[in-house]
Amino acid sequence: MIMMVLEGATEKMADAVAHTRREFSTVRTGRASSGLFERLTVNAYGVDMRMQELASFSIPEARQLLITPHDPSNVPAIEKSIMTADLGLTPSSDGRTIRLVFPDLTEERRRDLVRMINAMAEEGKNHLRGLRRSARKDLEDYGAEGHVSEDDIKWAESQLDDLIHSHEGQVEQARSAKEDELLEV
Repeated sequence: MIMMVLEGATEKMADAVAHTRREFSTVRTGRASSGLFERLTVNAYGVDMRMQELASFSIPEARQLLITPHDPSNVPAIEKSIMTADLGLTPSSDGRTIRLVFPDLTEERRRDLVRMINAMAEEGKNHLRGLRRSARKDLEDYGAEGHVSEDDIKWAESQLDDLIHSHEGQVEQARSAKEDELLEV
């Protein structure tokens, strides 16, 4: 039972780290990235669809993103979705493709984005701590039922502590890399 709790906690913590990394990828840097558009939905064919289902993305230059809809009739809907997302980008269209130019970020905006990244990292760490709390409660419940010795519970709790330190380190490493990317001029 202890191993099941530890394996479950490991899997959930890895998912939490992956989720935090995905959150980081949605923050716009000065470089073009299709990651910004993964969450955007577009009202096409009378249904809300994810943009990546409707179009392909290419990066012809470091600060340009080219969106090519599979069906050119979706160009206006995609443009509208980008405008309402308030990403600070203005789409320009030729009727078949949409071109986005990523302007240089100001120092003030970079600092704001770093604060946002730090908040996302803290949120990810708090989620990890919640997972540890839940796993500890499960272990304590098994110990209270008398199925597991007290020494085994203490060992498992130390394993949980090692797990959370490892996963918090991964979040911190991803946060640091994203901060460096944001502050790069």
